[in-house]
Order: sequence, then structure tokens, then C-alpha cells
Amino acid sequence: MLHIITGLAAGGAEQQLLLTIRHLPPGIHCEVAALTNPGSVAEALRAEGVPVHDLGMRGNRDLGVLPRLTRLIRRGRFDVVHTHLYRAGLYGRLAARLAGVRAVLATEHSLHAGTIEGRPVGLGVKSLYLAAERLGSTTVAVSRQVAGTLGDWGVPGQRVEVLPNGIEAGRFLHTERERARIRRELRAELGLPEEAFVIGAVGRLVPGKRFDVLAQVLPALPGQVRLLLVGEGPERARLARLAGPRAVLAGERADVPELLTAMDVLAAPSVEETFGLAVLEGLAAGLPILHSGCPALEELPADAAPGARKLPSTQAAYRAALFDLATGRPAAPLPRPAAVAHYDIVRTAAHLGELYQRLGRGLPPVPAEREI
Repeated sequence: MLHIITGLAAGGAEQQLLLTIRHLPPGIHCEVAALTNPGSVAEALRAEGVPVHDLGMRGNRDLGVLPRLTRLIRRGRFDVVHTHLYRAGLYGRLAARLAGVRAVLATEHSLHAGTIEGRPVGLGVKSLYLAAERLGSTTVAVSRQVAGTLGDWGVPGQRVEVLPNGIEAGRFLHTERERARIRRELRAELGLPEEAFVIGAVGRLVPGKRFDVLAQVLPALPGQVRLLLVGEGPERARLARLAGPRAVLAGERADVPELLTAMDVLAAPSVEETFGLAVLEGLAAGLPILHSGCPALEELPADAAPGARKLPSTQAAYRAALFDLATGRPAAPLPRPAAVAHYDIVRTAAHLGELYQRLGRGLPPVPAEREI
């Protein structure tokens, strides 16, 4: 099968693709085509033996990518084509149909009522999206919230399957001794004092993540508090200026499970999440969580993640909650909650493998009401 994605720089959808391919059931051979920007995730895929094709697309309207992609699909004789992200969904589904592939699905990673992948949706964008959606056989929603938005847009429910993202739960398990060693070494590497209380945040440094809320409250918190931002993006300089010298911007890193051990709390002020992977990773690492929107947790019973607290995405709310944690008694790693097992990538990849088999045999998808 062939996965088609807009680019392969580090990001939630791109990392999810890497993890999914890594954990699909045996017997499913995958290749990946990136329309543009084959970045660090492309390197990781190739290191694991997954063929990655760079289509060299020069912009949204570079129609020359369509025949190149169609030829790639015909040459590979793929049974299933799976697209990820808006641009890949447009060009990938059309190319798959032109190449004669009948089993074509797309995962919708980041869709809200008025935005897609953080950009406002106008009539033209929505019309193109719906036209491309009809060229596929199934659209996978990563949460019930995304499935609901697809329905509001006019995508028939029988064409939607809810299949959540997943995390590599096993990567976040450390013995007490290992955790202490990793925490000590990483704090030394990053220049974080051993006695500091470290607020952590993980994600692209873009306005929608609202990391500016954390940067702006940092100077008002006690002197031993530090902020560790893991990720890269256009907001880097602004966030560094707002937070001042008590912030460490670690950039894009592949060792997030280890970096979480250097933190004392994970904060996620975004209200635009369609899933909330960073929150789940924090829970898997035993951290208390402060968040402002995590559909993955909101779709589970309240006791599935007792260490997570939802707050308004305001400076006042985060300042008060972080002050309480920073001046309270230091907590040992929290027990792993049920939410982590529910969203283990091994489980979700197995269900995706079953979907591939059904589509490859021409069977209909499971309706959204019967999602895992």
C-alpha cells in the first residue's frame, strides 16, 4: 500500500504516520510518497526500511505533481492508497483514481468547523475538499469531534470511520533508577537546575498551540520555575522574548519520551486540538497535565485520566494552577491511567490493518458509531 502525505517534517500527522507503519500487522508492505519537504520523518522512515518517494511539488498549484504521482501508483501496483493532510488528500485521491486503485482512504488529522490544519476554511476550500472526498472510499476521523465536523460538512456517515491516533506507550516506561538518571542527564544538557520546577510543553511553535500563555505567565511564577518548550516553528523568537532567560527552547527533538522525564508538569493551552497526542504522552510519562482541549480525553470517562485537569486557555487560569503545583509538595510519577492503554498505537494500528484488509477486499467500512 502507498501512503501519500503533504510533507514529512516533524509534526503530529507525520509522526503518527511513522508510528502507524512501524506497528501495522505483519504482511502489510508500505511505501510513502511526500508531495514536498521530505524532512526528518522521511529520514526516520528510510532508516526503518520504508521506501520514501519525494514528488518535488513546488506549491499548492503545481499540477505537474499529478501525472508524477499517478505514474508512481501505477508502477507500484498498490492495493490501497491512504492519504494524509489536505493537499495530499486532493492530489492523492485523484491520482489513485486515475491509476485505477479502488481502495482509497484518507485520514483527517486536523479539522474544525471553520479551520483545517490551522487555516480558515472558505467556500472554495470546502468545495474542493468535498469533491476530493467523493473520490475516496473511506475517510478516517481521529476523534468523534472530527467525525462530527465531517458530518456537518456533508460527508455521509457511512463513509466515515473513527479510528483514533495512538502513542507508543512502551517507550514512556522507565524504572525509577532509569528515570532519575535520564532526568539528571537531560537537565544538565539543557541547563535546567536539578532543583527547578519545570513546566513542559511539546508541539509546533505556532499561534494555535497558545504557548504564549505559558511564556507570559513564567515571569510571575516563583524563581525556581523554568519553562521547557520542545518543538520548532515560526513563533520561536517571539516565545523566547516573552518568556525571558528562564525558558529553554529545545527545538525539534526525537527523544520526547526521555525529555518528558525532565519535566514536572505538561501544559497544553491549545483550544484547537483534534486529538491531543502530547497530552497522552505526558500521561504515559506519569506527569500531571494542564490542558485546554483534548478530544482524546473528552471522549473517555472522567476516571480514565485522573491526573489531567482542563483549564480555560487564559493567563490567569494557568498562572494559578502552575503556582499551586510549583509551590506544592513534589509528586512522584503518577500511575499510568487507563487512557494510555486505550490509545496504545499497537491497538489502533491493528484496527487500521483490519480496515485495509476490508477495503482491499471491497468490503464496506465500519460505520462511525462502531468506532474503537
